[in-house]
Amino acid sequence: MAMDLKEIEILIKEALPDAIVEIQDLAGDGNHYSATITSAAFTGKNKIEQHKMVYSSLKGKMGNELHALAIKTKEQ
Repeated sequence: MAMDLKEIEILIKEALPDAIVEIQDLAGDGNHYSATITSAAFTGKNKIEQHKMVYSSLKGKMGNELHALAIKTKEQ
């Protein structure tokens, strides 16, 4: 079962309320997305820590309902 990009955005914003989230469906199949997330919560954290924050926000859906998500994070 594929995830809707709006659902991905909601999950990320629940964990990172100030986040600006831009998501693209890369293949048009609802399984391969690219997300750019900008948040002040990333300040002082390295890219690995930032990406872990995003993956954590997805509550275990990565690899299950969500097949692939390319992440780009930015400090606000």
